[in-house]
Amino acid sequence: MQGNQIKRNKYCSFSLTHRNDIQCGSENKCIKQLTMIENSQIFLLLFLMLGPFKVLGPFVKITKNADLAISRKIAFRAILFSIISLVLAALLGGNIMNNYGIPVPILALSAGIILFLVALLSIIQQFNPSEPNADNGKTPSLSVAINPLAFPVIVTPYGIAAVIVFITLSPDLNNKLIVLAMVAGIMLLNLLVMLFARNIFKPITVMILSILGAILGVIQVALGAKIIYNSLTALLAK
Repeated sequence: MQGNQIKRNKYCSFSLTHRNDIQCGSENKCIKQLTMIENSQIFLLLFLMLGPFKVLGPFVKITKNADLAISRKIAFRAILFSIISLVLAALLGGNIMNNYGIPVPILALSAGIILFLVALLSIIQQFNPSEPNADNGKTPSLSVAINPLAFPVIVTPYGIAAVIVFITLSPDLNNKLIVLAMVAGIMLLNLLVMLFARNIFKPITVMILSILGAILGVIQVALGAKIIYNSLTALLAK
């Protein structure tokens, strides 16, 4: 771990010296310099990948033939499984990444690529026509809370990857807890949206959410490209 700490500080110090002609005072400043994103922007990125924009529609379709009590049980169970899986992925994934001694610029570059490609894919998918869903008239069982609702609707593979990278890039326990708190807050928003889905899911609401999703998707593409640029600048400056 000590060798990994030295390697991370070495890359950060070099990057900051090259760009601003100053020495890095702390690893937190180094990571901020490489990613150039604030906590509010990290929340926005996690919100786009794990938030209610992509949960509302599938939840309404899954629970279409369920009564209110069953729908609420499915919602609570889905969020519980989602939180457990994300926390485990963050802890295990972060430790594994640290044990491999991957430098901060490489981690930041990985985060930028993930964010850029996911946002680009989301924007492209908006132009694909939606497929009609067959209605078998059956009441859904509680097992749908795990699959397909928790996995892969709420907890997506790229969402897990983003959480792991942000946790790994966090320089101390306080920053890691901030990221986990963001994830917990987003899961709470998902729960509220699912509990009131039948009141929210209206044609005008779907249209507004689609427009907001497209706008925020463009912002995510830009932020991902920004992280890629800063990371490549740090690596090529060697």
